Amino acid sequence: MELNIACIPGDGIGPEIVAEARKVLEKVAKVYGHRMNFTDILMGGASIDVHGVPLTDEAVAAAKAADAVLMGSIGGNTTTSPWYKLPPEKRPEAGLLGIRKALNLFANLRPAVLYDELATACPLKEEISRAGFDIMIMRELTGGLYFGERKTYEENGLRTAVDTLVYNENEIRRIAVKGFDIARKRRKKVTSVDKANVLDSSRLWRKVVEEVAADYPDVTLEHMLVDNCAMQLVRDPAQFDVILTENMFGDILSDEASMVTGSIGMLASASLNDTRFGLYEPSHGSAPDIAGMDVANPIATVLSASMMLRYSFDLDREADAVDAAVKQVLKDGYRTGDILSEGCTKVGCSRMGDLLAERIQ
Repeated sequence: MELNIACIPGDGIGPEIVAEARKVLEKVAKVYGHRMNFTDILMGGASIDVHGVPLTDEAVAAAKAADAVLMGSIGGNTTTSPWYKLPPEKRPEAGLLGIRKALNLFANLRPAVLYDELATACPLKEEISRAGFDIMIMRELTGGLYFGERKTYEENGLRTAVDTLVYNENEIRRIAVKGFDIARKRRKKVTSVDKANVLDSSRLWRKVVEEVAADYPDVTLEHMLVDNCAMQLVRDPAQFDVILTENMFGDILSDEASMVTGSIGMLASASLNDTRFGLYEPSHGSAPDIAGMDVANPIATVLSASMMLRYSFDLDREADAVDAAVKQVLKDGYRTGDILSEGCTKVGCSRMGDLLAERIQ
């Protein structure tokens, strides 16, 4: 199979971690008989330095021409970098917002996985962390409160602000279909999270999700109110498989879920449109303070590449091999500094990439 992948190394540690993910992907291609074509794209601060803007039309065109996009990290030190003396629309993060809009990326996937070897990093009680968990949070990315009409005004001498939460049935249906499709690749359970006891938008959300569920008789659907879900994530995270929810709830719950893993350097993410196309990136930032020092943890980017194989190319066997390599490296006791524990062997970013690639079978 021929895979055309656009790479956005980005800023800070981005080039380092993307290089290691490419190393792993190239090993996958060799072992499984694929051909991978990589096209590098400038975005964020790297694009500002060359083109004066965080995202060019040419970069968008190159991304659209690819089958998927693998990205490192965007941005720099907001205090010292000259990028942050520019107007907001010309700063690095504007490039990220721009490419998400240009590629119509409406479905955000944030896995939260607690590996047995990293259980001591979990802030939850031992009897909870011992059970482990593997959660996929599916967040609607382009609708809801963040994109509704808003205004601030004065009425009767009082400052008043209004934000509007709007969803139509098509926006709900397309994210629900993605959620059920992904559940079929996992443990076949969807927990749809809403606030249907209060909000009309949530009542519509629940109704449309139930309509979609009728087409997936092999997938179990349950509904959960968002406040209960927040509680359950710290009480019994192992109960969840796919959490399907709207934009604001997903923003909050995905951050909560990521923290209970205890290690941001292990967290992948993906943003998908209504085809198989997706943009895959680690959840962490650009860490400019350690850029170029060969100490960054590339595992989140490697796991993002695994998601790319699974969801954009439907290569489950190859994705399983990458996931297994990560687990084996951790089992063998190798750690970058951010996840180092007593008795383990500390390695740098490049060496970690080598170790992961060696274990692709």
